[in-house]
Order: sequence, then C-alpha cells, then structure tokens
Amino acid sequence: MRGLDVPDIPHYDVAVIGYGPTGVTAANLLGQLGLTVVVIERNPDIYGRARAISTDEEVLRIWQQIGLADRLQEDMLAGGEVAFVDADGDPIIETEAVPRGSGHPPQQFIYQPALEKVLREGIDRFPDVEVLLEHECLRVLQDGAGAELMLADLRTDSFVRVRASYVIAADGGSSPTRAQLGIGYEGRTYAERWVVIDTKVLEDWPGHDRLRFHCNPARPTVDCPTPLGHHRWEFPVRDDEDEDELVSEAAIWRVLNGQGITDTQVKILRAVVYSHHVRFADRWRVGRIFLAGDAAHAMPPWIGQGMSAGVRDAANLCWKLAAVLDGTLPEAILDSYQQERLPHVREVTDRAVKVGKIITQHNRTLAALRDRLFPIVLRIPRVADWLRDNRWIPDAFSPQGLVATPRAVESAAPGWLIPQPWVLDEKGARVRLDDVLGRRWTILHLGAAQAWPGWHTAEVPSVRLASSGTTPTAGAVVDIDATLTDWMRTKNATVIVLRPDRVVYAAAGPDSALAPPPPGMAARRTSVPERSGAADLDSGSGRALSAAHDETETLE
Repeated sequence: MRGLDVPDIPHYDVAVIGYGPTGVTAANLLGQLGLTVVVIERNPDIYGRARAISTDEEVLRIWQQIGLADRLQEDMLAGGEVAFVDADGDPIIETEAVPRGSGHPPQQFIYQPALEKVLREGIDRFPDVEVLLEHECLRVLQDGAGAELMLADLRTDSFVRVRASYVIAADGGSSPTRAQLGIGYEGRTYAERWVVIDTKVLEDWPGHDRLRFHCNPARPTVDCPTPLGHHRWEFPVRDDEDEDELVSEAAIWRVLNGQGITDTQVKILRAVVYSHHVRFADRWRVGRIFLAGDAAHAMPPWIGQGMSAGVRDAANLCWKLAAVLDGTLPEAILDSYQQERLPHVREVTDRAVKVGKIITQHNRTLAALRDRLFPIVLRIPRVADWLRDNRWIPDAFSPQGLVATPRAVESAAPGWLIPQPWVLDEKGARVRLDDVLGRRWTILHLGAAQAWPGWHTAEVPSVRLASSGTTPTAGAVVDIDATLTDWMRTKNATVIVLRPDRVVYAAAGPDSALAPPPPGMAARRTSVPERSGAADLDSGSGRALSAAHDETETLE
C-alpha cells in the first residue's frame, strides 16, 4: 500500500499537518507503530495560550498507549466536585465526575503548554518521525499513489516538496487544508464573545482548587483551577462593552476583584477574547486526506471536550492507517473513521451546548426559576446520579463502522470500548490490561481457547481472562477485581475480539459462534516494526521526559 517514490522528493507513510494536541498525538501513535511520518507546523514553538483546560480518563488511556500517561499526569490536577452557583454564590448544582473504568482519574485539569511539551518530547523517541517547524503547507495534490505537499519554509523563504501515502490535516478550525479541498464547515458561531483571563497563582484562597460556574445572569463567569500554579476566569462581553478595554489590566482587575481576588493572590499572564463555535465538516475524508480535531469539528468549551475529541479522532484513525499500510486490512476500512467518530462528537457537542445554556442564562426570570428548581429536583432519588452521568461525555460506543455485522444477537458487546482493569500478567506483576495486550487485535475469552475460524489464519492471538485468585499462567491474565469479567457477563459474552483501540469488534456467548474477521483481513505482510510497548515507554524513556516548567509571561 505504500505510494510510489518520486526521485528527489522524500516520501513518508503519513504527513500530519498541524502540531497541536491532535497532531502531536497522531505523530506519537504513528511513530510507535513504526511508520515514517512528517509533521508540518507553521509556528516555531508551542502555542503559548492555554486553550484547553481539562481532559478525561479515556483520553489518558490513549496517551497510555504511547507510554506518556503517567508522565503527563505529573503535570495535571485531579478534578473534584464541580459547583454551579447562583449570583450570591450559593450552590444550584454540585456534582462530580465518576470513573468509567478506563483505569485513570475521570477528570484531570491541564495546563496545555506543559502538556504539549511532554507530548512533543515523546516524539524524540521515534527516529522515523520528522518534524518541520516553521513550515506552512500551501497545497496538497493527490494521485493514485499518495499525495504531494508543497511547503513553504518560513525560515529561508523557500519551497519544499514532500510526498505521503496519507495525510492527516489537524490544522485547526480555520483549516487551510479543508478550504483547499472545498469541504463545507457547517454550523454556527455564537454572537456573544468571551474574555479569557489566565493567571499565575501567588497565594491560595478558599476554593482555589474547585471548578465553579457562576450562573449570574448579569455576568456569567467560569472560575477554573489549572495545574502548575495557574488559574483561569472566563466571562462574556456585554453588548455595551468594548473588547479592547475589557482586556486592559484595569478592567481585568475589576472582574477579579469582583470575585474576591487581589493582586497578592494572582499575577495576570494574559487576557484574550474569543468566540464559541458549533461546527462540523461535511466530509472528514477526501481520498487520502483526513480531517481531525478542530479541522473536522468545533464545540463550545462547557464540558472541556474540544481537545479531547481531537485526540479521540487521532486514536481512531491512526491504527487503521497503519493496518492499511502494512496490508492487514483493506483501504475500505478507512471510511469507518467518520462513521464511528461523528455520532460521538455530535452527542458531546449537544451536551456542551445544554450545559452552556444552564450557565449563561441572561433572562433574570428564567435564571431565578433555574436557581429554585434545580436544588429541589436534585433531592429526588437518582436524579442527581442521572444528571452526573448525562452532563459529561457519552459512553464510547460505535454500533456502526468497523464492527462485525450482523451483530450477534446473543451479545451486546460489539461496538463498546471495554473497561480497562488492573490485571496480573503471566509473571504475577500488577499492570493495566492495555499494557499487556499492546496495540494489536486480540481475542479475550473467559473459558478454554477454541479454534475460532478465520482468526487463527489472521494470526490474532488469544488471551484468557482468569478470575481473581487464579495463579498467573502463560497466555492468561488475572482480572484482579473482576471488572472486565463482570462487564463481559452483563453483555452476555464469554469471548470478545478486540480491535487495537480496545473496541469490541465481535463477541459471542456460550451458545453462539464468534463472527469471522473483517473482509480482507490478513496476517501482517510487511516488516514495519512496532516500537517498544506502552508500559516500557512510561517506565523508561517516558518517565525520563523532563518536567514541564513555567515561564514568565506578560499580559497581551
């Protein structure tokens, strides 16, 4: 599947346009899979503004795949109780993110420049990943063998050409690549603009480590802790206010003083104004070019999922590209990328919009009704649990796409992301399940191994999930707390086939047959080596990555 080389033009398996969180995650995933990658980024360094402020356990699980989850969490702040408060500061809603079984804290606050620094350092482990900073992609042309990219070297004012079998455009909401392809970006931009104030914490104050949404109709405000000694506030620009004046130091201090914050407690780093968007690209694939992250979709920030959605895009797409390039799967499976990701992104966006409506209600009558009703309704048994489970991200589930069809009637497991328990490996070491399985197709079963027609031909290994208390043996892992065992039983499955992203492709119960492999699936035919496992990276070079440090910044 590798494209034809053109003399004097370097050829790569994948070109990644954009080096933000989505692009750098993609580069790490592809580099670990042993592919040749070129990353194109017009800026000379990491973007200094901390745009994203939180992430979740499923995204940390993705970063676990590349051996960086533990290192990244050293620079994170675990999320706790979240409070929606009225104009007087009294709670309307108090809730907390609950674990979904991915083996990491359910919510983590981040400082984005520090996070990107660690992810970029991770690229240094992969000699086949080349990063071209201060290069801008001017044009992408496709042919039957791949794509040719015309780049401008902004350092030397010269032009460079490269070729790649596939291209991932993670070049932001204003994506020049999307524009070149003529892809629509439908949706809306909210008229109301928001001021974002980033600060350095000098002295703690009561509640400095809690996320609070001040649902004040006169001035809704987001009060958010961020790690490494930072804190953020966000508030909307009123119709009668001047944006330029609002980002002046005097105006910022008026807002912060109104929150009870003084210059002995924080130092202002910057203040900027931005808009909220709800947009979706019409198509995420045109031939060999794929859109990812903000280039494919944009959402309001209310549940902190904009960056995380892009990381999920990269995780869904990269293993599929690798499978096509090494001959394991046919190119047709790449159409499942948008098919699987778009429904989840739409639902996340819908939830973000709903949460935003609660926070930003400007009608004083409706706001008063909200303030009175929510505390009453939340006293009803199970309502608080329902709100907590439905306020944040929906479950990771892809009923259509690269999933066995027709789905087995006996099992409800296909399409679901499995929980990740702590297990004992064959040597008796306590490890996360994904670190044992690696990034490969795997058959996971509760009983004795069987022939499972077709899967042996594709050289898919099988691993037995043994019950707690069982002595570790070769070819088996012990489910210490029965987390995954119980999950499989609720789905009426005694055997499941896992894709490399830990989504169930097929499943069967005790009285049903396991579906065959995807059409065209074959044993790996090329010699592309996967780099060392995720566990080794986190405990070795991953842990050796330098701690992110804060630098003095000035108000823009």
